[in-house]
Amino acid sequence: MAKLKIFYYPDKVLTLKAAPVTDFGPELETLAQDMLETMDESEGVGLAAPQVGVSKRLLVLCEPEGEPMCLVNPVIKESEGREYGEEGCLSLPKMYARVPRATHIKVSAQDIRGVPVEFEANNFLARIIQHECDHLEGIVFPDRLDAFTREEVIEQWETVRKNLKKPKDVRQRA
Repeated sequence: MAKLKIFYYPDKVLTLKAAPVTDFGPELETLAQDMLETMDESEGVGLAAPQVGVSKRLLVLCEPEGEPMCLVNPVIKESEGREYGEEGCLSLPKMYARVPRATHIKVSAQDIRGVPVEFEANNFLARIIQHECDHLEGIVFPDRLDAFTREEVIEQWETVRKNLKKPKDVRQRA
């Protein structure tokens, strides 16, 4: 069972713009570690704090065969290229769609201790970061689809959501 509760669309926390992180320390480190474990146990490649009920600008990710990353207050400074790729989301489990994303991005953020970091990301890593940064803006992947496809995905999601079992005895953060 996942360590933290993952909130499902259309929960309000998923539709709000997250607040900047200003306090760095053990609490933030624990949250990031719990998020990484939750992401891993849920077989995801990325997880943003709003998805676990925390409206803060924090995300974790791990590419297959890659090292886990934690980005605090991330900003996509530049983007180029465009490619459609299949995406899913831990907040809309079992739902997938081809989403357009930039193929190359430049990112600035802070690490878990507040140290500034800047780097470039391509292809799948760029896709993960864009998807998770969307969560920090209150955007879920269906919002990136054309109106017809979005409506279709949301209708399917309503059916799937009714049939999902609610997790029991999970710790929730507010």
